Amino acid sequence: MGGIKADQDQAKAYSEMTKRVTPNAPLFKNIVLAFLVGGTICTIGQGVLNLFVAFGFSPEEAVTPTLGVMIALGVSLTAGGIYDEIGRFGGMGSALPITGFANSIAAPALEYKREGFVLGVGAKMFTVAGPVLVYGTITAIIVAALRWLLVGIS
Repeated sequence: MGGIKADQDQAKAYSEMTKRVTPNAPLFKNIVLAFLVGGTICTIGQGVLNLFVAFGFSPEEAVTPTLGVMIALGVSLTAGGIYDEIGRFGGMGSALPITGFANSIAAPALEYKREGFVLGVGAKMFTVAGPVLVYGTITAIIVAALRWLLVGIS
């Protein structure tokens, strides 16, 4: 029993020491930067959407190519090493839009490009994207089933 008490005391001492030496994050600054970066990315996305509408797409039709452009932009900036810098500057503001999802899929895959496009990039890309796709699909099925049960087919 004495061993558990000693472990708890040690854990408490470690926790207190960690609090003392860990610098405080500039919370307000981080919130403002995340808002500005995320807002800028969303503004660019809105501009792309407006461009597709100007080319004759309906707003509903323009959504899919807009997502494609933003994903391609996120992957391109990741491949060029630029998105990591945006992420360091804007934090969650760069991670939340779809460009951040594209970055999270492309970045690990690009680390393995020296192993080839199939066994390196392709394999690593799907180790990251796989769980997202599986749980996203399962969630979509559950939500659709609930909607069907509650509202019916419309």
